[in-house]
Amino acid sequence: MKMKNTKKVLSVILCMVLVVAMALFTTGCGEGTNKETSPAAEKTTVGEESTTKKTTSEEESTTDKEAVSDTESKENDQADKKVLGEGKTVFDFTVVDKEGNETAFEIHTDKETVGEALTELELIEGEEGQYGLFVKTVNGITADYDKDGVYWAFYVNGEYAQTGVDSTKVTDGESYSFKVEK
Repeated sequence: MKMKNTKKVLSVILCMVLVVAMALFTTGCGEGTNKETSPAAEKTTVGEESTTKKTTSEEESTTDKEAVSDTESKENDQADKKVLGEGKTVFDFTVVDKEGNETAFEIHTDKETVGEALTELELIEGEEGQYGLFVKTVNGITADYDKDGVYWAFYVNGEYAQTGVDSTKVTDGESYSFKVEK
């Protein structure tokens, strides 16, 4: 009998701790919101259990915040892009170094190939090889396979490129990137 009472008391205490934790969490997440339009969480009691639930307006408010956050994130991404070049054709270009740091560019060009556009803007440098331009430096960062065991991998729309940068035709709206890989 004593064991049952102990379990019951522990259950009640655990429920109270969870309610307090949820209340603190929702209060902490509500910073910067208009308190008049965002009602506090409602507390409901069922038997000996207490729970906290969000009201419909809070759920809508959370959804609205997420939508605003996504929009702000896209605007920040565009604000972080460096716009380079002049021309009718526009494409995104991203550089990912060996630490995973990304640098984003919006390239404007009239060149035929990605390699020509990026070389003209001095974003890539390399050596001519039997398969075309072997890129060693991108945005001032050198990747030397013989020295460091890393190289620049070329991607088109997030997929490993099937052609070299100097033979890949520029397509308006496409996304190209170079990533350091082992």
